[in-house]
Amino acid sequence: MSVYHIVFSPTGGTQKVSSLFLDAFGKESTKIDLCRRDEDFSVYSFCAEDICTISVPSYGGRVPAIAVSRLRQMKGNGARAILIAVYGNRAYEDTLAELRDVLTAAGFSCIAAVAAIAEHSIMRQFAAGRPDAQDAAELAGFANAIRAKIDESKAQGASAEALSNALSLPGGQPYREYGGVPMKPEAGNSCTRCGLCAQECPVGAIATDDPASTDAKRCISCMRCIAVCPQKARSVSKILLTAGSLKLKKACKEYKKNELFL
Repeated sequence: MSVYHIVFSPTGGTQKVSSLFLDAFGKESTKIDLCRRDEDFSVYSFCAEDICTISVPSYGGRVPAIAVSRLRQMKGNGARAILIAVYGNRAYEDTLAELRDVLTAAGFSCIAAVAAIAEHSIMRQFAAGRPDAQDAAELAGFANAIRAKIDESKAQGASAEALSNALSLPGGQPYREYGGVPMKPEAGNSCTRCGLCAQECPVGAIATDDPASTDAKRCISCMRCIAVCPQKARSVSKILLTAGSLKLKKACKEYKKNELFL
């Protein structure tokens, strides 16, 4: 049996959540980074004894389309999948349901799921500092509960398919429509054209020969370029950022709790 840590985390929030979960899960894992656009994800073929944690952020209540595309290339072959959807304190809506559908079609057996909070990737004031110590404790408890369920099912001879069929998740088809975010990062005068943002962009929206520019049509507003820029030279429109913050203020002001689905 091998444990795999499959994650799409442009700004690090989803990575923090999944790392806290896996630290408590207690098994050494192999990381597969869905942000890597130069990776051939079709080479990943798992077996029924493997355990895969698949962690994605929620973009407008959906799984990021680029993550969907890369997950579809993998071959689950009955591997047990633990789903983790991370959101910035608004809502995750159809994210877990869509992720399960994608993984099931790829041959995974989805046996458990977690919805967790992390600091919003664009409006950082929402869920600031999360996951925090309380979140870490809850995620550890979730990891222990899922591990116990796996051990119990093995002892009872229950199949991963049976566990998958018993898993009930919120959301479903037709999925919530998501038209993207109008905020596209641009480089300011402090840009040194080092090219790190172009190298790290998950979708190749920044040209290597002109890293100060952004292809707005290709950009998915994941904010990875802002997160990795050593000069802090990239940003989004302050006007759009203020408007977006006001729009989300009511939905994000309430403290949201992490959720476990078994």
